Amino acid sequence: MYIKDVTVENQGGLRARPATFFIQKANEFKSSIWIEKEDRRVNAKSLLGVLSLGIIGGTAIRISADGGDEKQAVDELVALVESGFNE
Repeated sequence: MYIKDVTVENQGGLRARPATFFIQKANEFKSSIWIEKEDRRVNAKSLLGVLSLGIIGGTAIRISADGGDEKQAVDELVALVESGFNE
């Protein structure tokens, strides 16, 4: 398992459009991927799961993955979050 913490920089957080980009990127990998906020953990490949976390700008989240491409998956998802989803 590979884990990294990141702070969501874009003001809108992980809602609608950014969440869709995040999930599309997560689905490019074979590993199981989770996103955590505080004490809740959801499947990072599930739109409803990610939206249910209510992640807004400035929120610290943890991205973790388990599988053959876990490091690449987490690193690329962290980079996407740090980019602010080009907003």
